[in-house]
Amino acid sequence: MPATSKTSNRLHQLGAALTVRNFRRYVSGQSLSLIGTWVETVAQGLLVLHLTHSGALLGLTTATRYAPVLLLSPYAGLLVDRFSKRRVLLVTQFGLGAVSLLLGVAVLTDRVALWQVFVLGVAFGTFSALDNPARQAFVSEVVGPALVRNAVTLNSTLVNVARVIGPTIAALLVGSAGIGWCFVINAASFLAVIASLLALDTGKLHPAVPVPRGRGQLRAGWRYAAGVPDIIRPVVMMALVGTFAFEFEVSFPLLAHDTFGAGDDAYGWLLGSFGLGAVAGGIYALGQERTGVPRLRRIAIGYATAMGLLAVAPTLAAAFGACFLVGVATIFFLSTGNATVQLASNSRYRGRVMALWSIALVGSTPIGAPIIGAVSQGLDPRVGVGLGALSCLAAAAVGRTPRAQRPPRGAAATMKAPAPTRRPWRR
Repeated sequence: MPATSKTSNRLHQLGAALTVRNFRRYVSGQSLSLIGTWVETVAQGLLVLHLTHSGALLGLTTATRYAPVLLLSPYAGLLVDRFSKRRVLLVTQFGLGAVSLLLGVAVLTDRVALWQVFVLGVAFGTFSALDNPARQAFVSEVVGPALVRNAVTLNSTLVNVARVIGPTIAALLVGSAGIGWCFVINAASFLAVIASLLALDTGKLHPAVPVPRGRGQLRAGWRYAAGVPDIIRPVVMMALVGTFAFEFEVSFPLLAHDTFGAGDDAYGWLLGSFGLGAVAGGIYALGQERTGVPRLRRIAIGYATAMGLLAVAPTLAAAFGACFLVGVATIFFLSTGNATVQLASNSRYRGRVMALWSIALVGSTPIGAPIIGAVSQGLDPRVGVGLGALSCLAAAAVGRTPRAQRPPRGAAATMKAPAPTRRPWRR
């Protein structure tokens, strides 16, 4: 095959999901909103540090923002299975935008207090509890099952493009216009998602059949997830990594301020380095079709190595390089784990399954953020990052397949109904 033909096929493979017009519209709105979200993420961390000068309170404030995800996601996942995911997203995007606008007005009028950050954080988390499983499950309805792996990876890559652009914009805004405008910009960015959802051609979606009301549906979803190894293992692995390693909103600003004695802009550059690594990793991952727990386990080991390098980085420049590697590992872990879970899920349970994934990814923050904040303040931010590295090793241990359960090389294992056919295991 000529080189030009190989290159053309490779490019088509990388952007396969983008051939779907509805997906192009959907991710265009999501991309703008994600940039706004990272602008606000940087702003909120700096706002709390300016109000309290406390790493522990920073962790606690972050926890209140995500506590509703931990508490409400199981019920939210059931609602997602019962109703149109597109309509659910329209409601959540409006609510999230309103919360950001209220906080922005409070900061701009110089009437902001820590209790307001707490209260609005709880409101933000409540809408997020419903938004996260709906948004993740909606991807498969937009592109169909054949393109889920590519769409999930592409979406994760765009998240991290936003992670590069958002902190850069935040650093410029904080220095020129003030923290308050960061929240206002994020509020406006949700309008882009609402517009993209309204512009979708609903006739070309692949909607799951809504689940009728019934007793025991929540428990049925849990039992289903627990019975499929390619669902429950990645969820447990994500919970470990999410609790202790994914607390970047706490660990990065403390590294910048306390460990390296740098200014507010250094936090933005740490996030930017992380995002660049995630983008680079995402571009590579777009061409990869392999999923499964064994691959996720190998990624977790690499993740632990990258986190360890960040924990011992001797200079801020070295920390930038380590953050790049952490970003690469993050996109590999998220895209592989998410795709493994989605491909193993029956469409009737997907909302509830992705709610469990959201609990592991986001809902673990109320537990991990205060711990990492307290450890970083009481000992050293490096210790907090090191704890994240250990959690990645623990996740790798969870992903280890007992020798007695390993199928022969190249053999394909199958699951009985209602679980779909599992993908081949590769050692």
